[in-house]
Amino acid sequence: MSEDKFEPHQNPQIAVLGAGAWGTALACVLAHKHERVQLWAHETDTVTAINTHHENTLFLPGVPLPENIHATDRLADLADADIILMVVPAQFARPVLAELTTLNDKAALVLCAKGIERESLKLMSDVALDHINAARLAVLSGPSFAADVARGQPTAVTLACADAATGDWLATHIGAAHFRPYLSDDIIGAEIGGAIKNVLAIACGIVMGKGLGESARAAITARGFVEMSRLGAALGAQSETLNGLSGLGDLILTCGSDSSRNFSLGRALGEGADAASVLGARNSVSEGAMSAAAVSALAEKHGLDMPICRAVDNVVSGTRSVDEAILSLLARPFTRET
Repeated sequence: MSEDKFEPHQNPQIAVLGAGAWGTALACVLAHKHERVQLWAHETDTVTAINTHHENTLFLPGVPLPENIHATDRLADLADADIILMVVPAQFARPVLAELTTLNDKAALVLCAKGIERESLKLMSDVALDHINAARLAVLSGPSFAADVARGQPTAVTLACADAATGDWLATHIGAAHFRPYLSDDIIGAEIGGAIKNVLAIACGIVMGKGLGESARAAITARGFVEMSRLGAALGAQSETLNGLSGLGDLILTCGSDSSRNFSLGRALGEGADAASVLGARNSVSEGAMSAAAVSALAEKHGLDMPICRAVDNVVSGTRSVDEAILSLLARPFTRET
């Protein structure tokens, strides 16, 4: 891990690590501000499609990409970057980070994927801090669908960075008129909202797939936010962050639209599909399915009551059917709201 003091540059070279839908959308935002954007993809076919046809046909089809986005499958091509937006899914981030930091020990790293590492129960910032120092680290999270962002529709997000000057510098080089970062120093809060809302979106999708109605979805969303707040408080998050874009804002968006991979997964489960079959048929990661077990384990570790997240974990893991999980929630005793 490099301990060198981080020094921002006036004209930074910028790169995006991960060419799924969200990484590609972020590259679109950056391409309108920077002369060249490097976009690292794991799939050779994706690299070819972006460089040849200026379209990510696998993960973001139908959206034309700026020609100054250059895709690569070589991490070494990111060695000179001054800002790297990391959008590799949470469960695959550690080995990529380890390799990246041997190539580049100077860039500011902006974590853009949402999730909790299942084996260690670490947030992505904790995983990153095993490899870099805190002065180089930031988190970007908030209510944002990739297709909206890629097409230039208005979006607002949280950009959390422990160092205020670095946060201001990053906002200058990442933000745009239609992509508005609101600054925070609460990295944990920004991450907690992004990780848990994906689990809760599966729950809301199940509600709609079972035909339980909008009132039930509103109840799951509201009570789910209580669970998010409980875990956030236990881990040191600020309530203002959880009440903002990366917490409540992202929860509202993700729990109400089939454009959310996690919500659509939940809907399929509510309609009777098998979790393994649905996940196996998808090109992209439904991070809530991967993080549900970690969220439940963290709740147990801290002695927290998080029944909705636990029910999602049970359904995704196959230890309970959807109907059994719903009955377990409805059978809970009446209690006070706060």
